[in-house]
Amino acid sequence: MSLLARLAPHLPYVRRYARALTGDQITGDNYVRVALEALAAGERQLPPEMTPRVALYHVFHAIWASTGAQLEDKSGMEGRDDASRRLMRIAPRSRQAFLLTALEGFTPSEAAQILDADAGDVERLIAEAQSDIDAELATDVLIIEDEAIISADIESLVKELGHRVTGTATTHDEAVDAVARHRPGLVLADIQLADGSSGIDAVKDILKRIDVPVIFITAFPERLLTGERPEPTFLITKPFQPETVKAAISQALFFHPSRQREAA
Repeated sequence: MSLLARLAPHLPYVRRYARALTGDQITGDNYVRVALEALAAGERQLPPEMTPRVALYHVFHAIWASTGAQLEDKSGMEGRDDASRRLMRIAPRSRQAFLLTALEGFTPSEAAQILDADAGDVERLIAEAQSDIDAELATDVLIIEDEAIISADIESLVKELGHRVTGTATTHDEAVDAVARHRPGLVLADIQLADGSSGIDAVKDILKRIDVPVIFITAFPERLLTGERPEPTFLITKPFQPETVKAAISQALFFHPSRQREAA
């Protein structure tokens, strides 16, 4: 298989990553172009022990490290959207680790291969990026959960990240009423609620009123992953790991369009 055929499926995604990493479409595309030219000329090789996608990002990062000074856009932050400006305020290494896992979906071990780091360092870098993001995007949170212990655990995690829990609900009606009283910047929702009502229906009704990021935390993920309706971007299965919830909160707030508009 030719080099182009091996890499073609991954090129749109590495371009997306490069643009997010650099904060600029032209600059990001320049990095990708130089990486591809280096591969075509034989100046760089795809490491055979890596999958093609991981190897492509690995080569991209080698180029970024070695020629970035020549390609960096010096025009400043003017004209960039707010998400790009926030990203560029994160330290470069943390920005890389965060985007590789949050935006591109690599595991920490794959990101470690790409960055020539160990997995522990990558996880530390991700945590640093998430901390920066959470501090900047602190918001009001509505928790929809009918089990008191789990609700308290989630509330504790939310507060650890610097957010405020301004409402808790155990039923569909309580959730809708809570939004009417105080508009949240994030909703964390279970599916099966106390009176037999549905967290899915509650979220649908909430989204009719406001545009807000939603994270489902449920023991019944199969009820959402049916293929019959648009499926949620953020779905966490119970029992959950605290770090998984924290990472999802950071990503939901960072990438949701309404949050980007509010921060602008």
